[in-house]
Amino acid sequence: MSLASSIAASGMNVAALRLQVSASNVANLMSDGPLSGSSNSNSYPSAYVPLRVDQIAAVGGGTSATVSPILPNAVPVFDPTAPYANQNGMVASPNVDLASEMIQQIIANYTFAANAKVMQIDGEMTAALVNITA
Repeated sequence: MSLASSIAASGMNVAALRLQVSASNVANLMSDGPLSGSSNSNSYPSAYVPLRVDQIAAVGGGTSATVSPILPNAVPVFDPTAPYANQNGMVASPNVDLASEMIQQIIANYTFAANAKVMQIDGEMTAALVNITA
């Protein structure tokens, strides 16, 4: 694999990870739980902890990513019907912003497609070099 294809493959891997993390955040958007420190916080599962992808340049070319929690990971929301609501009717809701998640998914889509095109062109250039006749 050429250097260009290797760099593009690392970009495709990060794009796939970005999409996976964002999809998980959207899928768990309604996974509320008790507020930390409330009297029933041990009786029910805690709210989903949303994640984010931090992309960094890799040594020698390419890119890598780390996944870390979004802080604060939950925001108080009024839902007095929840069995784990505190005395004020508040629950912990995952700190997920749908607009931001849609942007992350669009970024993942475009970066994956761009890196796939780099791999395609690199393959075509390599094939053209192999077929050069003097």
